[in-house]
Amino acid sequence: MKKTAQISAPTAVESGTVVTLNLTPKRAVRPPRLRPLMQRLIPALCGLLLMLLVWQIAALWSSGFPTPYATWQAALTLFADPFYNAGPNDQDIGWNVLASLQRVAVGFGLAALVGIPAGFLLGRFTFVSRMFSPIVALLRPVSPLAWLPIGLLLFQRAEPASSWTIFICSIWPMVINTAEGVQRIPQDYLNVARVLQLSEWTVMRRILFPAVLPAVLTGVRLSIGIAWLVIVAAEMLTGGLGIGFWIWNEWNNLNVENILIAILIIGVVGLLLEQGLMLLARRFTWDK
Repeated sequence: MKKTAQISAPTAVESGTVVTLNLTPKRAVRPPRLRPLMQRLIPALCGLLLMLLVWQIAALWSSGFPTPYATWQAALTLFADPFYNAGPNDQDIGWNVLASLQRVAVGFGLAALVGIPAGFLLGRFTFVSRMFSPIVALLRPVSPLAWLPIGLLLFQRAEPASSWTIFICSIWPMVINTAEGVQRIPQDYLNVARVLQLSEWTVMRRILFPAVLPAVLTGVRLSIGIAWLVIVAAEMLTGGLGIGFWIWNEWNNLNVENILIAILIIGVVGLLLEQGLMLLARRFTWDK
């Protein structure tokens, strides 16, 4: 068996004793790779356990409130066939979530098509900003559900009315954030464009849009959260296929476990939508 030699040097002689200094280099201590993951995971698990504890206490306090275990059992049954379809009035939660997402996509898409160009115009032209800013300031604080009767009156049907409500409520963050992004562009950029005699379309395409894109994506991210919140409440009032109506129908059937499951699904879908847009916003953000 070989012995590893250590380099040592005499440093002092005292009373016939040689004191040696160990010069063997020590390995650098590397932080565990799992430490950042654990620093994120442990607090999240603690929060989840606290939520389950409060949930269990609420179930013990109220006789009609289901426990976490009972809700888990109901979820296993529900997700065994989430796309069950036995007719227009008997479809399971998967189809209802997809129907809500479709309405959100229609209303949100129309809001993006109108709101982003409108924000560019408000930020670019002072006259347009002074003309429409009071209207935006007046209509933006209006409650989302206040627009639903207007949609029912205009379209005479529940389906366009829900998309209309999504449109009118999700357009304002895109208009405001886009306009503010355009107004924050350094004036030097626009002066250079004026000296080069660039057309307005070239200024929009080559200067304004790349510089304002992070602000536009911030408005889009805020709007998608509002759209997903509003659709659930709108579907409770309009009925038909959708996660909001499904929750109301389960309440009428006294299936509280399914209501709690739907609440968790709404939270997960909203989180995924927002996180996806946040990743997209980081991809196109150049500020360090």
